[in-house]
Amino acid sequence: MSAFDHKAFVKTLTTRPGVYQMYDEQGQLLYVGKARNLKNRVGSYFRARGLTDKTMALVSRIADIQVTVTSTEVDALLLENNLIKNHQPPYNILLRDDKSYPYIFLSSQDKFPRIDLHRGAKRRKGTYFGPYPSAGAVRESLHFLQKVFKVRQCEDSYFRNRSRPCLQYQIDRCSAPCVGLVSEQEYAEQVEHTSLFLRGKSQELLVRLADDMERAAADLAYEKAAVYRDQISQLQQVQASQGIEGASGDLDILAAATAHGRACVQVLFVRGARVLGSKTHYPPLKLDESPAQVLSAFLPLYYLNESRAVPAEIIVNALPEDADTLAEALSVHAQRQVKIRQRVREARARWLKLATQTAETNLVSHLADKQTILGRLQALQDLLDLPETPERMECFDISHSAGEATVASCVVFDQNGPRKADYRKFNIEGITGGDDYAAMQQALERRYKRLKSGEGALPDVLFIDGGKGQVAQAMAVLEDLQISGVEVIGVAKGTTRKAGFETLVSGASGRERQLPGDSGALHLIQQIRDEAHRFAITGHRGRRDKARQRSVLEDIPGVGARRRRELLRHFGSARGVQNANVDELKKIPGISATLAQQIYDHLHAG
Repeated sequence: MSAFDHKAFVKTLTTRPGVYQMYDEQGQLLYVGKARNLKNRVGSYFRARGLTDKTMALVSRIADIQVTVTSTEVDALLLENNLIKNHQPPYNILLRDDKSYPYIFLSSQDKFPRIDLHRGAKRRKGTYFGPYPSAGAVRESLHFLQKVFKVRQCEDSYFRNRSRPCLQYQIDRCSAPCVGLVSEQEYAEQVEHTSLFLRGKSQELLVRLADDMERAAADLAYEKAAVYRDQISQLQQVQASQGIEGASGDLDILAAATAHGRACVQVLFVRGARVLGSKTHYPPLKLDESPAQVLSAFLPLYYLNESRAVPAEIIVNALPEDADTLAEALSVHAQRQVKIRQRVREARARWLKLATQTAETNLVSHLADKQTILGRLQALQDLLDLPETPERMECFDISHSAGEATVASCVVFDQNGPRKADYRKFNIEGITGGDDYAAMQQALERRYKRLKSGEGALPDVLFIDGGKGQVAQAMAVLEDLQISGVEVIGVAKGTTRKAGFETLVSGASGRERQLPGDSGALHLIQQIRDEAHRFAITGHRGRRDKARQRSVLEDIPGVGARRRRELLRHFGSARGVQNANVDELKKIPGISATLAQQIYDHLHAG
C-alpha cells in the first residue's frame, strides 16, 4: 500500500465538526477522535514538530482516515464516545477512561428536592436528565440553574444540620429552604421551572433574558447586557440538540454522493438509537450515474451475502426506482420484513443529513487523492496531445444576476489539485450589463497582463466556461498580449446541459468533440470547471450583498421584521443565527420546523 497522502487529504477536509477514525494497513482501527474543526484537528497530527512520542507512533501507522461530519460538536463528542466503547481502539485506551455518561439528577422524595450531577446506576428516586456530553457541561448547567432558579445542590446531611443560611444564600445562589426562608409552594415552583428548563421547554426564560439584555443595552449598561448575552449563549450550549441520540430501533443509513465520474457511499450503523460507527465505500462508475442509480447497484451487492446482517430498516438519501423490488429481495434474504425509505423525520432525518454531508466530504477528499489526480492528468495529456503532463491549469467563469454585480473567477489547479492561494476574482466594471463576452475579455486582459509582466506563472492549459465565442475572445486576448504556448479549451455545456455531455472546443483548431462519460480527462475538466463556477458565484453573491448593504436575514423568504427580531434576540447576532442548527432554530416562537429548515438552507446555500 502506498504511503498515506496526508497533505492532499487534509487540504480537502471540511471545517465543520465531526469524528475522525484512523486505520492501519490491515484496516484495523487505531484511534477515534472528535473535532470542532475537522480540518484543523486532523491537520495537527502531521505537524513537523511538537508531537508527543505516542502521537508520533500513532501517525507512523496511519494508512487511512475516515471522517463523519456532525451538525454540532456535542454530536461529535457523543459519537466519539460510542465508537470508543464499541471498538476500543488501542490508542484511545491508553489515553481515555470508560466513564458512563453524566446526568443531572433531580430528587423527588425530599420535601425540598435537590439537584446534582449523577453517574452510574440510577438507583435514587427522582428524574434523570441527559445524557450530557461531559461533566463540564453538567457543571455549567448546574451553575446556571443556581443563578436562575436557586434550587439547593447541597448534600442531604449538610442540609439537615443547618441552623443558619450558608454562603450560597448570601451570594444569591440558593433560596435557603434549610432554614425556612422560602415556602414549600415557592420552592416547588422553582423546582418545576428547573424541570421545564431541563426538558427543553425554556422559551419563557430565553424571552425574559432577551428582554433584560435589551433594557440593559438601552440604559447603556453594556457590561450587564454582556452578562445576559453570555447567559443566553450558555443556555443555548446546554440545550444543544443531541442529534446522535433520541430515537429507537436498529437501522442502516446509506448516503450516496457523485461528482466528476466518482461515487462515495457512506454507511451509518445505528443500533439501539445510537450511531455506533460508519464505513466509506467508493464503488466504481462507468457512466455519469445519479446517487439513486448508485444505491440501486450498491444495495444488493452490499447486503446479499452470508456475513452481512440486514437491518429491518434501511434509510437512503436517494430512493432507487426499484426500491420495492430491492426491499422484497432483502426481506427474503433476511427472512423478515425489510423497509427501504427516504422520507424520514426528526432523529432519522438528522442521521440521514449527517451521512449525506459525510459522503460529500469524503468524496471531495477522494477526488483530491494524488493517484486519482495523476491518472486524470495523464488522460488529459493524451487527449490534448501535450508533450508533457500539464503542471498548471486555469479556468475562467462569469457570474452575475441580470447583469448586476458581475464577477469573473479564475481558479488554478496543479498536480496536487486546487491551488487556492492562486485563485483570483475580478470585479467587472464599465461594460453593458449581461455582456459575458466583454466581461471575459476584461478578466483575461487583467489576469494575463500581470502574468506577462512576471507577476506569476502562465498556465499550460486555459479552460474557458463557454463555447466558440468565449474561446475566440480568449485567443484574441492572448494574441494581443503576444502570449504563446497556452492550450485554450472551451467547455460548452451542450444542448442537454447535463454533466457528461459537455462539448470541448479547441482554441487552436476550432475542433469540437465530446468525450465518453467514463473519461478521466473529462472528469478533471468538469472538476476544474465546477470549481470556477462555484468561486464565481461566491464572489458575485458577496459583491451583490455588500452593494445592497442588507442583513443576510432580510433575504430569507417567510422571515419578516418580527421573526428577525426574535432570531436576533435569541442568538445575539446574524452570525449566531448562521451557526445555529435546525433544531435550535425551530425552538424560536413563530418558527415552524419547515421554516427552520428553510432558514438553515438559505443561510448555508452556495
